[in-house]
Amino acid sequence: MSRSPSLPERPRLDLDPDMSPDERLEALRSHLEDVLEVHEQLDTQLERAKTRRENLTEKVDRLERENDTLKSSSLYIATAEELLDDGVVVKQHGNNQEVLTEVSPGIREELEAGDRVAINDSFAVQSVLEPETDARAQAMQVDGSPDVTYDDIGGLDEQIQEVREAVEQPLINAEQFRTVGIEPPSGVLLHGPPGTGKTMLAKAVANETDATFIKMAGSELVQKFIGEGARLVRDLFELASENEPAVIFIDEIDAIASKRTESKTSGDAEVQRTMMQLLSEMDGFDDRGEIRIIAATNRFDMLDRAILRPGRFDRLIEVPKPNWDGRERILEIHTEGMNLADDVDLAELASETEGFSGAELASLATEAGMFAIRDERTEIRREDFENALEKVEEDDDTAGTPIAFA
Repeated sequence: MSRSPSLPERPRLDLDPDMSPDERLEALRSHLEDVLEVHEQLDTQLERAKTRRENLTEKVDRLERENDTLKSSSLYIATAEELLDDGVVVKQHGNNQEVLTEVSPGIREELEAGDRVAINDSFAVQSVLEPETDARAQAMQVDGSPDVTYDDIGGLDEQIQEVREAVEQPLINAEQFRTVGIEPPSGVLLHGPPGTGKTMLAKAVANETDATFIKMAGSELVQKFIGEGARLVRDLFELASENEPAVIFIDEIDAIASKRTESKTSGDAEVQRTMMQLLSEMDGFDDRGEIRIIAATNRFDMLDRAILRPGRFDRLIEVPKPNWDGRERILEIHTEGMNLADDVDLAELASETEGFSGAELASLATEAGMFAIRDERTEIRREDFENALEKVEEDDDTAGTPIAFA
């Protein structure tokens, strides 16, 4: 414990009667200087004391608040399950205990079934809480519509037609389905190799329908703690219902919808709980309104049969690597704004890139442009594409997946 600083010694004035007037004056001046110095020291100590008092006052206030908090009873989060004449049925989070409890008239007026509430130790409702939406689910939302159109996708005319029938038409012409008397497909599953345009298809649908595009990877739904993945799935569908029209796109769905095994690990059990919640949400959307679901996977063989049955994903659309016509169209799309020399033949390039995906063809065009920039040219020549082909082939050999060339 620190000691309080001692006060400076008070200066004393000793005047000898035998002093001359000049000596007495000099003694008085010296005494005045000592007094002023002591005064400055006292001022400094006073400022330090004031600062210390302020710090101690803040500390006392904080301790008093902490003490009041410790003395007050904790409140618990619950859900109002049912409103009755003689009270409210609440279910406490964590233990799922249901209790019929009382509620004040003021809170009863603003309370609805399904609301989150704060209850005390006696289960009495103290306040109504704001609706809870996981911050990660909010981060999924893409403001506005993506800028991808069907014209930006090459070699997938049949797939575009199927996706438009299953997703776009119910959003922009729901009355036609009601007139015909059929329900639109519940969901669309896109499957095929990586880089073939599955995500671009989903973005194009969101663009053409002016719908909110909500994307999440299946791997993001695999959570560490019990119940978090299922909760995130619920928030995903709630977010879509709040932002209709909306397109939910779940990429890498095989991460949570793979075939179930006999494994007893907690991780596998949590993944299965998340999948069960997803199946429940899809089945529960009998009247989907303006919400459509698209999923994508590179591992169709790994998916559980439960998620593939009719009523969940009614349309299973394969998105393969493009054929010759598709490769030529994709090259046309990605070189449209490029300054190509007369010796660049896209049809010939399409023949030399057999086995390329759409993403690899886009990378090829970019690499050709980079070779031109390296030579300080603004025109992309045939030799640039040849160098780009060699580079892409080398990169692919490094990755361990050889590409076949015609």
